[in-house]
Amino acid sequence: MMIRFDNASFGCGRAQIRAHYRHLATVVTVTGSIDAVNVDAVTAYIQRFVLAKDALILDLTDVGISAADAISLLKTLAQDCRAAGVECTLVATDAVADLVGDGDDALLPVAGSVHEALHYFADVIAARRQLLLPLIKKTA
Repeated sequence: MMIRFDNASFGCGRAQIRAHYRHLATVVTVTGSIDAVNVDAVTAYIQRFVLAKDALILDLTDVGISAADAISLLKTLAQDCRAAGVECTLVATDAVADLVGDGDDALLPVAGSVHEALHYFADVIAARRQLLLPLIKKTA
């Protein structure tokens, strides 16, 4: 398996990974194909962004991936995010999104687009601020 970096992207076999740091979250976009040969390396690379403590958006809309490899990657990512206290949202094709489940039993929340996921994180931050304002006013 060949691993290479160019223009801030990570190449691993037939998959390319690019991370974009946004104000509200880190957006990790994977393109190409994830298969049994590169799924572990792709997962390990994505795990680096869980350590950043920023919210994480994983965009898999332009990647080919088998159900088994998708479940392996998403289970690992969900466990790591929960352990680190990092919020993570998945943006994916319907086939991949269906693998994470829905409701309270979902591995990860799913958004229809990166834009939608960023709006979700903005709403979460605004809601937290509203909860904190009464506490700050009481101590002042």
